[in-house]
Amino acid sequence: MIINLPKKRYYSIGELAKAFGVKTSLIRFWEGEFDILQPKKNKKGNRLFTEKDVDNLKIIYRLVKVNGYTLEGAKNRLKENTNKIVSNNEIINKLEGIKLELLKIKSQLNNPL
Repeated sequence: MIINLPKKRYYSIGELAKAFGVKTSLIRFWEGEFDILQPKKNKKGNRLFTEKDVDNLKIIYRLVKVNGYTLEGAKNRLKENTNKIVSNNEIINKLEGIKLELLKIKSQLNNPL
């Protein structure tokens, strides 16, 4: 899953919801359920997510939405193998980037100028 976000220090919950294709309420819910999501809050109470939060959100999304884990199953999986999951997530992200590049090359070969 490729998430297209500009490089920033903080992301709003709306930006993340749009990038992941979910509602903001789901991200707020996951924040309460998973300890690894710890966004900062400004004086108004708006959530500000860091790059680390985005990476953790990718892991949660992949476990729950892609792999079909229940919330309890995803929590247990994160507690048991956090380092392995983070490593696997990095590998998956790199492979998805390579796939995207290969698809671009394929489309250029199919549609020459």
